[in-house]
Amino acid sequence: MPTAAIEHAVRRVIDDMHANLGQELTIDDMARTAMFSKFHFTRVFRDVTGTSPGRFLSALRLQEAKRLLLDTDFSVADISSQVGYSSVGTFSSRFKSCVGVSPSMFRALGGFVPEIDEEAPPPSQGSSRRTTLRGRVQFPEDRSPGYCFVGLFPSPVPQGRPVRCTVLDGPGPFELADIPDGTWYVLVHSVPYGREHLPAGTDDGDLVSVGRYGPVTAHADTLLMPADISLRAPDPQDPPVLTALLDMRTAALEAVAG
Repeated sequence: MPTAAIEHAVRRVIDDMHANLGQELTIDDMARTAMFSKFHFTRVFRDVTGTSPGRFLSALRLQEAKRLLLDTDFSVADISSQVGYSSVGTFSSRFKSCVGVSPSMFRALGGFVPEIDEEAPPPSQGSSRRTTLRGRVQFPEDRSPGYCFVGLFPSPVPQGRPVRCTVLDGPGPFELADIPDGTWYVLVHSVPYGREHLPAGTDDGDLVSVGRYGPVTAHADTLLMPADISLRAPDPQDPPVLTALLDMRTAALEAVAG
């Protein structure tokens, strides 16, 4: 368990990332800010956030790009420069890979997508049976409940296409079926009822509730323990949600109707 001093050092680096999204930041720069050796810093940063400093910085840059696409009239080229990319092509490719649509399409769609394509499972080797993960999403008393996006991802950063996903119409049980073999993370994102228009990763952190469970290692012949996930306010060390989500109210109503 990271100590308070380590968490404070990591938060200091994350604050520096936010302040310098358009600048080049090396691991050496970050380690100096944390006042750790480079190798010790990389390890403790991963312990606190679940991902590497470079991946976390990249996620923050794309989160800011999402905000700028929706809140400003800056061109895609201007935005790519503002968030630290020297090549518009590299920025656009990275954005589409992590968010699910191109920057221009993200802007045109208002931050939502009409559907989320799950990752195709790898070819079956041996047994064709797959695992089902069941669980429950809970809200503490100090969080306002709402629709919940539940996604299964290969890393703690909710980016790209989920392996499996579902949308709940509120707190309660969920089921993710047909999970391929591998190690996965369950990531939950929710906004209060009536605020479904807020695109993930661009919204007010006081409203958003998040939760994480994992890593979960799935095998065809293994029964997974139930995943009970209590949501909370985002912490500064939580990687931002990059995947463009559905309008959760519409998705939940369609799921119920279906």
